[in-house]
Amino acid sequence: MPHSVSAEEPKDPMDEDSILPDAPPVGLEASESDDGQIDDSSNAVIQDPSKENIKLEDLFDDDDDEKFPSSSLSNETANSSPPASPPKMAPAAKYSDPEVMLAFYQRLFPFRYLFQWLNHSMKPSNDFGHREFAFTLQNDAYLRYQSFATSDLLRKDVLRLNPSRFEIGPVYTTNPRDRKTLRKSTAFRPLAKELVFDIDLTDYDEIRTCCDKANICRKCWSFVTMAIKVVDRALRDDFGFEHVMWVYSGRRGAHAWISDKRARNMDDQKRKAIAGYLEVVKGGAQSGKKVNIKRPLHPHLAAIGDQLMSSISSRSLDILKEHFQKDILEDQDPWAKAEKTERLLQLLPDKALNDALRKKWDAAPGRSSVSKWADIDALAKAGASKNLDGKALLEAKQDIVLEYTYPRLDVEVSKKQIHLLKSPFVIHPGTGRVCVPIDTKRVEKFDPLGVPTVTQLLGEIDEWDSETVKPEPEEDAKKLQDYEKTSLKPYVDYFRTHVVALLKAEKGVKREREDDDPMEF
Repeated sequence: MPHSVSAEEPKDPMDEDSILPDAPPVGLEASESDDGQIDDSSNAVIQDPSKENIKLEDLFDDDDDEKFPSSSLSNETANSSPPASPPKMAPAAKYSDPEVMLAFYQRLFPFRYLFQWLNHSMKPSNDFGHREFAFTLQNDAYLRYQSFATSDLLRKDVLRLNPSRFEIGPVYTTNPRDRKTLRKSTAFRPLAKELVFDIDLTDYDEIRTCCDKANICRKCWSFVTMAIKVVDRALRDDFGFEHVMWVYSGRRGAHAWISDKRARNMDDQKRKAIAGYLEVVKGGAQSGKKVNIKRPLHPHLAAIGDQLMSSISSRSLDILKEHFQKDILEDQDPWAKAEKTERLLQLLPDKALNDALRKKWDAAPGRSSVSKWADIDALAKAGASKNLDGKALLEAKQDIVLEYTYPRLDVEVSKKQIHLLKSPFVIHPGTGRVCVPIDTKRVEKFDPLGVPTVTQLLGEIDEWDSETVKPEPEEDAKKLQDYEKTSLKPYVDYFRTHVVALLKAEKGVKREREDDDPMEF
């Protein structure tokens, strides 16, 4: 596996890891934006550039309501375009091919689980029916304000339109499709949405040395691991949230979805307050000191007195100190270059100590970041500065640890209900990888480069089918869903577990479930 992977750039001019802009003012007609995308058109005529003289809606049997079709599909009408058995993907098929995307939606996408997750109940409700979905189509058209009463209807429209991806928005006061029929535009407003957070490795480009831009490797993915640990702990311990799910963005980041009812119903002011609480590192690459926190430190950061740096305990600093030694000092070696060394010296409070450190490091150009970090304490104890303030030095070192390890959040994503965010389990157009959930109990073992691609998954189904002896018709054998034949299974199972816990927590779920398994297809 290469040390650094540069993913193929997506065809879509919009950055595929970026968050979609806020909704435009209500009542605007469909218009083409600066990036060539259509903001809104419920009645737009959709054409697939790869198919001439064929309407997409004529390609599929609208009566098919199976959620995870197996390889052996039920008998279909003679006029139905999908064959009796879905076609096998050719070895050379690319994840960007419309046929590949269609096969994924037909056979692998967990529509039923997605419905239960967003609906918070087994019975259809406004939590799903008034929810906005936005589709990015194969021809780069962009459809806003789509809505569906059930998972069946969502699935049928996804199969009809075959989008390259789709995003999830808020629950509105009315059906988003009906917004233009309202007498007062102010009557159409967002009511609820999951609290979300976004982590993107491009925000770490000034401190990661192994990769930059869209490139990632296992070394720099540790920044995302650290961020998930810190933010997840704060969301659960400080705010009492229980239903937190992290999702891989498909390339270089992760998204957090908090589905607790209390979180969903938060207004923008409360969302802004939580985002501000978690924002510690501020400023761009050209700014000066990025960590400016008050002392004594909040328990979220640390609860320490005058201990030495090596004995820092509690919360974020406790979580991050081990990562700082291995993932930052050793793997990233952030101060190997002279200009980066100057950055470190700017963050230290004592000029005499800085002069002594600079002299030592100039005499040893190849000195590692591990050694330079140790040199700070060594020269301080040796009396390099007669007026050294030990407390100020300790606080400066704490701030340095936080600047190089603490989560760098795109807080604008979290502040407003109206933001749209890429759905779990869609395919990233730039890499072909599935946006899978991340098990926070095994977050250290999550490998973004090992996440399956869509073509890999379809190949696994074909391989399983070719190697498995099909049971006789009279045999009473359990029919496997297609996802169960692939490496996507553990991710779908994890999502299922998350959804079950959420449904149990919602009022009235037990009465609706009765004796039935809510996760039966």
